[in-house]
Amino acid sequence: MTDLARALRDLDEDKVLELVEEELKKEVSPLDIIAECHEGMAAVGDLFAAGKYFISDLMLSAEIMQNVMARLEPLIASLWDEEHMAGTFVIGTVSGDLHDIGKNIVVALLRSNGFRVVDLGVDVPAAKFVEMVRETGAKVLGLSALLSTTYPEMKKVIDALAAAGLREQVKVIIGGAIVNEEIRKMTGADAYAADAMTGVEFARKVYLKNKSGEAKTH
Repeated sequence: MTDLARALRDLDEDKVLELVEEELKKEVSPLDIIAECHEGMAAVGDLFAAGKYFISDLMLSAEIMQNVMARLEPLIASLWDEEHMAGTFVIGTVSGDLHDIGKNIVVALLRSNGFRVVDLGVDVPAAKFVEMVRETGAKVLGLSALLSTTYPEMKKVIDALAAAGLREQVKVIIGGAIVNEEIRKMTGADAYAADAMTGVEFARKVYLKNKSGEAKTH
């Protein structure tokens, strides 16, 4: 475990931010810094599961991670211009759920890989997802959740896309610690992601396939 990951695990915010700045001065990639932080967040989760950390500790770790992302996101965004964007990805945490740590990591990874990301935030109603898919023409929609009670909301979004005549134009991937193949089938999603990079790889495949299809029509 790196010093940065360890500092995040130990909930030492000052040390975390200090180490982030040090790594940036050394020209360490923001993507690599995020990966280190992800390791620290995973360790926090393990400590919580073991009963050594409490809800307040989880909340503090999330706050620290948000501060790190606030520092890194402008750097990630500056790496790409509109002409070279890999594609548009709409994402949000579904209605009834306020968790966004995992979503924020996915957003950062997508942006670092050249995607234009429309982050709708948390507690997003189905109608808002539909509106943004229609407005942006996005080929990929990510639905994030941590609470098992939000399974019906995921299905509600996908059903709303179908009702709006948009289901065929967008691939839907669900993500979060609670998702699996059974939940994917139940909600009608095209894929699920248990980790952030799976979402990025899925988006790449969707847009590569789309570009290949466009090329064949010319």
